[in-house]
Amino acid sequence: WSQVVSEAEKIVGYPTSFMSLRCLLSDELSNIAMQVRKLVGTKHPLLDTARGFVYDSRNNLQMRGLVVLLISKAAGPSTAELSFQHNMVSGIYSSQRSLAEITELIHTAFLVHRGIVNIGELKSCDGPLKDMQFGNKMAVLSGDFLLANACTSLAQLQNTKVVELISSAIGDLVQGIYYENSKSSEENCLTDDIGISTWKEQVFLSHSALLAKSCQAAMELAKHSAEIQDMAFQYGKHMSMSHKLHSDLQPFVKESSSDTMAFSLNSAPAVLHQEFLGREAWIKQIRELQEAIKAGKGVTSAIDLCRCHGNRALAALERFPPSEARAALANIVYAVTRFP
Repeated sequence: WSQVVSEAEKIVGYPTSFMSLRCLLSDELSNIAMQVRKLVGTKHPLLDTARGFVYDSRNNLQMRGLVVLLISKAAGPSTAELSFQHNMVSGIYSSQRSLAEITELIHTAFLVHRGIVNIGELKSCDGPLKDMQFGNKMAVLSGDFLLANACTSLAQLQNTKVVELISSAIGDLVQGIYYENSKSSEENCLTDDIGISTWKEQVFLSHSALLAKSCQAAMELAKHSAEIQDMAFQYGKHMSMSHKLHSDLQPFVKESSSDTMAFSLNSAPAVLHQEFLGREAWIKQIRELQEAIKAGKGVTSAIDLCRCHGNRALAALERFPPSEARAALANIVYAVTRFP
């Protein structure tokens, strides 16, 4: 995966890890960073999130912006925009690069907001209450700051349809995250009785909508046809679904994974396992769930579903002319649909 991303970054012209550099070097964010330093020594998740932006390349936090740049390059200029090719660098319009930055800022803002802790569930070992309350305030303020920057840059694109698309993606994210939080069990030991179709709807809102609509918006900025815009949307949707399925599957397919490796009871293998097993038997097996899922049909079905979304993403790519960028987009799909 790291090699795929590294090669893709060469195609689009610069490492996307520096995509939000202008924002990150701003005076406002420097002030936020100074305040966040007060959290050193606490267990507030905002510190881990901030640390991840700087050090953790394995999570590829800039993946969404990279995909937007790649699909922009893969599609190239439309016939309607041929006269504006002087605005292109490495085959990508400056407005599309701005859109990639906006997509990353929105994703980062929601990552920061997700790190807010429930004060009512804190234990004495988690740290002083005042530190956690301060951390929550900083998470809200810094996330809102990133989101405000993204919205300002979005308005500067001066494209009503793009503003509508990205605004609706922000709405989808809010709805998806709210649904996740409102349906989660307090004790995290029993989940709602949901099927895989409901799981897909939730994952689209919280994980896929932003990338899918950003890919479509990139095509709109280049004045591509509705058909090409739809293909870009389909690639973004199905590639990100595959990415989420790949992530869900890791605790069950990694040969070196320990029995205590964390996994979500709302992950695809767990949901599919519950469908095959039945609700009552699922409740009885809840304490031995990870081993039961490994031995059941949920893992293989989730792998099949991951590859199905990957194939649909690849099918959408067929509408784009052969190029290095298209090959890189295909390699991203191959990377998240490959299992040991």
